[in-house]
Amino acid sequence: MEHHPAVVRLTEAANTTAQHQGSGDLLRIVLIVMVLGCVLTGWFLLRGYKRNDD
Repeated sequence: MEHHPAVVRLTEAANTTAQHQGSGDLLRIVLIVMVLGCVLTGWFLLRGYKRNDD
């Protein structure tokens, strides 16, 4: 198996990240954006089913 410097760098970055477990700000941001996106998508899709009985 060949030695790839990129793999070594990725492994070191993963190890460093695992050692510095922070408060999870990125995960919180991703979850908030995902929930807001689902709400907006649902609102956009459901407003097309509104009936106008004029």
